[in-house]
Amino acid sequence: QVPRGRCFLFDPAFSELEVAALGELGLCLLPDNEEGKHRVQDSPTLFYMVHCGKALYNNLLWRNWSVGALSNMVIIGNSFKGIEERLLSRILERDYSYIAKVLKGTEEVALPAHPRYTDTFNDTSVHWFPLHKLKELSPEVWEFLEEPTYQECDDLEIIRKEDGGNQ
Repeated sequence: QVPRGRCFLFDPAFSELEVAALGELGLCLLPDNEEGKHRVQDSPTLFYMVHCGKALYNNLLWRNWSVGALSNMVIIGNSFKGIEERLLSRILERDYSYIAKVLKGTEEVALPAHPRYTDTFNDTSVHWFPLHKLKELSPEVWEFLEEPTYQECDDLEIIRKEDGGNQ
């Protein structure tokens, strides 16, 4: 039901043929690799980010780090709870601080497992950020707005702009 002209896509691995096909379908391709730092406008926005690296989710949260913007977002992607369970808390807080800070302000529902593809989408969840939960977070949570840099990150799963992520 979403008009095609309001669907924005980017994947640094899109081939020229894929870009052409998506353009023919009337979908809007973002011209540059934003490294997940896409700003939500004033309307509800769905991000379909299945199998993305943690840095992309962290960057998206950072770019939209406000009660108003986050409450307008829904993310379909890797489970934040799963990320929290698999990482040491000091690594989560150091490398992916925005994921760590928003966990208590997040509602998450796992998508049902597909009987045939049990290992493909087994970690996919729908995430949203209810206004009342975000408002319950401490004021200190909202004060730190430093852009993530991932200097000490050992397992960075992102194609950076400088690594050839521009189209």
